[in-house]
Amino acid sequence: MAHTQFTEEFKIEAVKQITERGYSVAEVSERLGVSTHSLYAWKKRYGKPNSEIKATDAQAAEIRRLKQELARVTEERDILKKQRRTSQRMPTSRRCKHHLPVNE
Repeated sequence: MAHTQFTEEFKIEAVKQITERGYSVAEVSERLGVSTHSLYAWKKRYGKPNSEIKATDAQAAEIRRLKQELARVTEERDILKKQRRTSQRMPTSRRCKHHLPVNE
């Protein structure tokens, strides 16, 4: 079976027949010679208004950016935690006399 490439304009018009004109997916599929699977995928992609698609893309980009920032901040926090744990221990030569164990 040959793999046919459809233009974006064709896909949008096919989706409009379903979303705006009220035709069923099966009916449009049969009339245009496109699989119902393709029409459902196109409907998912092109069925939203253009501004909504752009908003969704912008939200996805913001989420990606925030996840990267969270990973960076978490790594910095972990580094600082490790530094704090090791620096709390003073070398024995620098301890005060009253902190040294008493030999009886």
